[in-house]
Amino acid sequence: MLNIENLTLHYGHSQILNGISMQAEAGQVTCVMGTNGVGKTSLLKAISGTHPRSGGDLSLDGQSIGAVASHQLARLGIGYVPQGRDVFPLMTVTENLETGFACLDKSDHMIPDEIYELFPVLKDMQNRRGGDLSGGQQQQLAIARALITKPKLLLLDEPTEGIQPNIIQHIGDVIGYLRDKGSMAIVLVEQFFDFAYELGDQFVVLKRGEVVYQNAAQHTERDDLLSQVSV
Repeated sequence: MLNIENLTLHYGHSQILNGISMQAEAGQVTCVMGTNGVGKTSLLKAISGTHPRSGGDLSLDGQSIGAVASHQLARLGIGYVPQGRDVFPLMTVTENLETGFACLDKSDHMIPDEIYELFPVLKDMQNRRGGDLSGGQQQQLAIARALITKPKLLLLDEPTEGIQPNIIQHIGDVIGYLRDKGSMAIVLVEQFFDFAYELGDQFVVLKRGEVVYQNAAQHTERDDLLSQVSV
């Protein structure tokens, strides 16, 4: 679903990503791991187009993608849930979800029942403003908003950050459900090691903007991966 070759990214004169190459398959969770400041969030920004990549090739579902704006990438099927969630605080839950309609044909401007089945709390709080929700509720809203766009590729940036344990478990169950449907590739950036290790089908470890480890879950020992992430 996603193929990246030699991707680079700069902030001004500072090079953050140095020749990243990786893949993400439909029906799998690809976990991008590493300590703070190694370029994980920058990688998701480059894939989603929210920060332009400096070089390298990116293809989605076999289609090569050039220098394309983020809203165009969203229409091509890239759903992005950023770190910090970025829900619209003065808009209601329903209005936040409806922003995803911008990526869809008018005939698809409806909130599927599946959204409320996955996140029942959002149905109960449809008229509540996004800024009045708890952190965990906002995270569920941010994921649901991305799902409204019917993504082929779902990018999740630290969905467990600042979230209470019961909601972390629920989000993990939702990611597993989406993975098992088989139609979507999921790239998960996550600092919570056990959460990532439990969900991951592929693991990619970054250090100083480079891939230092990449392996499938069935060939990955927990302690080996932990040592790679901790270095």
